[in-house]
Amino acid sequence: MKSVCVAVGLLLLSLQLCTSMPNGPNAMAPTLCCFKFFPARIPLTHIKAIVKTHSSCLKKAFVVTTPKRKICVSQAEKWAQQIYAEANM
Repeated sequence: MKSVCVAVGLLLLSLQLCTSMPNGPNAMAPTLCCFKFFPARIPLTHIKAIVKTHSSCLKKAFVVTTPKRKICVSQAEKWAQQIYAEANM
């Protein structure tokens, strides 16, 4: 009987902690991380948007949005750095 009460208590405590966070436990999770990078340069005319991945992602990357899809590009790519800098002026 005691173990059931302890389990219910822990469940209620966990629920309280999750609901007290701004948007639950996923509020601090990155929305998108990249693990593989597109190897070629993307033409400027195809780029709709470019954003950096979240700082907690293991690999630093840019997510490039094109009319057809989103593409991961390494932040080490000079062409991507230039486009990102121009987009955020």
